[in-house]
Amino acid sequence: MIFFFSERTALKRRRRILLRSAACLAMLTFGTTNSWAIDKTTTTKPAAPDVDAKKAAPTFTGQAALLPADSVTHQTLTIGAGKLSYTTHAGTLTLRDDKGDPTARVFYVAYTLDGAPDDRRPVSFFFNGGPGGGSAFLNLGAAGPVALNFPAGNPTDGANAKLAPNPDSWLGATDMVFIDAVGTGYSIPVKPEDANKTFYGTKQDARAFAKAIELWTSQFGRHASPHYLVGESYGGIRSIEVATALQEQQNLILNGIVMVSPALEMKFLDPAANPLAAAMLLPSLQSANLDGQHKLTPEAANEAYGYAFGPYLSALAGPPPEGDAAHSFYADVAGHTGLDAGIIARQRGAPDPQAHDVRSRDGRLYSLYDATLSIADPFPEGVDNSDSPDPVLFGFGRAYGSAFEGYAAQTLGFHTELTYDLLNLDVNRAWDYRGDGELIASEIPALRKLLALNPTLRVFIANGYFDLVCPFASSRWVAEHIPVGRDRIALHVYPGGHMLYTRPATRTALSRDVKAFLAP
Repeated sequence: MIFFFSERTALKRRRRILLRSAACLAMLTFGTTNSWAIDKTTTTKPAAPDVDAKKAAPTFTGQAALLPADSVTHQTLTIGAGKLSYTTHAGTLTLRDDKGDPTARVFYVAYTLDGAPDDRRPVSFFFNGGPGGGSAFLNLGAAGPVALNFPAGNPTDGANAKLAPNPDSWLGATDMVFIDAVGTGYSIPVKPEDANKTFYGTKQDARAFAKAIELWTSQFGRHASPHYLVGESYGGIRSIEVATALQEQQNLILNGIVMVSPALEMKFLDPAANPLAAAMLLPSLQSANLDGQHKLTPEAANEAYGYAFGPYLSALAGPPPEGDAAHSFYADVAGHTGLDAGIIARQRGAPDPQAHDVRSRDGRLYSLYDATLSIADPFPEGVDNSDSPDPVLFGFGRAYGSAFEGYAAQTLGFHTELTYDLLNLDVNRAWDYRGDGELIASEIPALRKLLALNPTLRVFIANGYFDLVCPFASSRWVAEHIPVGRDRIALHVYPGGHMLYTRPATRTALSRDVKAFLAP
């Protein structure tokens, strides 16, 4: 699922900024036997020549040596009344340093429609977030030709999730390349001791992704195709950084960016330290409350946004209320969110969504990633927040790891002894968030420059109403404050949480809207 970007890892040592993200779950072992079948699959054969073919083939050691040769398979997918024949490449790209020595083997899965003209066929490059999350979430969750489905009557049941053909695949609109960040999935640094410095940072990561995209584009002759980026959770920040690196370092100018539940600015992720972040969170809390009363509508969500950035933000940013004014304010916030007024008062009007007393109600423990989704609270008597397992992060979302391993080996012909690293917490902890001379990289100025320098660049942003990790109000606020190109940013909010595509109806709606966005 999501991804979770940085699993809401607290960066309190860095100005209390929280990194929470979509696309980043760890692995769960739940059987590798698939009960579904693609319409046809041909025998695996060697992939197209690697971009390094003119050089002596490098000799890899350690984990990098466990990655097999590239694999090519052919399948068909039935969507509606028609069938799409496509080719799948599962393989690696070799990144090199300035001396030409290999630094990483980057794993990717590419789906290309057979018979489509390459010069007019869009190609989209996907990545998840974390930092530290692999790309399996978007691949098996949203856009790929195969999807992991959870039981309709119990969406938290990861043990009984099943793979099946995805009728909502984006393949009808775009070729797709899913790329694992170095240190995640099957992407392996050649020299692990150098990986922190070389790859695990905002700027380093963007350079690596930009080069991997350029390598794939060159290898498969897709320079003339329309190019798009698709990022989830921290992938929102990553997409802005990668778009900049592509333009400045690889001379590749994008046609568009799709962001799913994006983090757009790190400083907007800590409501305890930033009143603006608290205002961005409130409409998601209110939407979950309204949904529980069957009163959620786009109009009601819009009113919640107006309250959050009007009376609520004004009261929160001013002197702390006292006496009757404090009682009235806290009662008002409680009425909007459905939380107990005593909890609101203890947190001085800015509820921390991680706090156990905010998440635990009536014996149920609610998720940060979907405020309408809950499990039985294992500690209803109250515990330290770190002992409150998130239903998405530590529960059903972990099923994507094992599911992808089985899919890669059995369907894509990519066999390896490596474990698919769905969420690498070591990468997350090592991440360097600095920008150019900044303690924390700031993405809004970079997005403004991209929109100004590229007058045809379009941006599609999808959020879930109930996401407390990357609230939908943060995307709306950022878009409203873009001075150039605001008319080229499309905002979409759907029923769901951070991994909004786990809901079948929302996955269908997202696919429909993205296909319209990608249409020439």
